[in-house]
Amino acid sequence: MSADEIRILLVEDEKAIRDAVAAYFESDDRENYVVRGVGDGQSALEEFQKHSFDIVILDLMLPKLSGERVCRAIRETSKVPIIMVTAKGETEDRVIGLEIGADKYIVKPFSPRVLVAEVRAMLRRTQSESEPQLEVLDFGDLVIDISGHKVTINDEEIDLTASEFKLLTTLARFPGRVYTRMELVEKVLGYDFEGYERTIDSHVKNLRAKLGDDPRNPRWLYTVHGVGYRFESPDKGDKGKAARARAK
Repeated sequence: MSADEIRILLVEDEKAIRDAVAAYFESDDRENYVVRGVGDGQSALEEFQKHSFDIVILDLMLPKLSGERVCRAIRETSKVPIIMVTAKGETEDRVIGLEIGADKYIVKPFSPRVLVAEVRAMLRRTQSESEPQLEVLDFGDLVIDISGHKVTINDEEIDLTASEFKLLTTLARFPGRVYTRMELVEKVLGYDFEGYERTIDSHVKNLRAKLGDDPRNPRWLYTVHGVGYRFESPDKGDKGKAARARAK
């Protein structure tokens, strides 16, 4: 594969939909999309282990291995963006999908044109997050290396998804500032996100679990009831609310 190719793993059990979506991507004259389509969860994991992909489009209801199990398995080894596509449109289903590691949730039926736009927007966000930013936010035990896209607690690296990393850096850049859920939706998931503000709650819940931050007695992530969230440094009394930002 050439360097300019955008490699997509498309996991959809309905062949007609799989072929139509793949054809739409591959006919796009603005990007060089290469789509590998599979029809079941087991094949999806086998393909993911054998090849490198830039993004995964994953149906939730699959034979052999469910989309949830595929998503969890991918997240054990990779931060690749995952768009979950399903006929299940209830809020709870969306939240579950995001909690297990999906970055986006699209409900069937959908327009292939919309899906292409979502992929393009997600890849733009992923690319911007990977661009070097000569900054490290140092909160003592917690260190956020922006340029290295790495978070450590007591020198131990914490594995975050792209959305979780974006959420943490957004909040940590301005300790003490309260962000509404809608602001975080726009900053973390993009202005084109057609979801609910509750999805931010799911990302915060996952982030807290990975940071070991107890919501009843938080060190870093505080809930502002009825509004949203803010970040505070536990050593703010000694070193001030702002992180020690330094250039590499």
